[in-house]
Amino acid sequence: QVQLVESGGGLVQPGGSLRLSCAASGTMFRTAAMSWYRQAPGKQRGMVATITSGGSTNYSDSVKGRFTISRDNAKNTVYLQMNSLKPEDTAVYYCNLRPRPYYGRDYWGQGTQVTVSS
Repeated sequence: QVQLVESGGGLVQPGGSLRLSCAASGTMFRTAAMSWYRQAPGKQRGMVATITSGGSTNYSDSVKGRFTISRDNAKNTVYLQMNSLKPEDTAVYYCNLRPRPYYGRDYWGQGTQVTVSS
């Protein structure tokens, strides 16, 4: 079984930075693809950034150039460094683990709130 625990959310002013962390239990992390998703009130959850076990990354157009996803396999942890934050980045951010090989189940964290406001 896998548990994902996010941390690092909070209130930040526009233009500021935050770093989210997601710690995973179990043995799936090293081979899994890890992603960050976000969901704003009244909107669907959408992918923000993904990193494969080999370190390849992918970003949504809305965060490209501002956010950086990384992983530390020794710590079973994935990070999301968020710079130049905008009010439209306000959302609950969720960590996602997709096992490899994929057997149809994703694992999710409980979410961490990020609020960008002056």
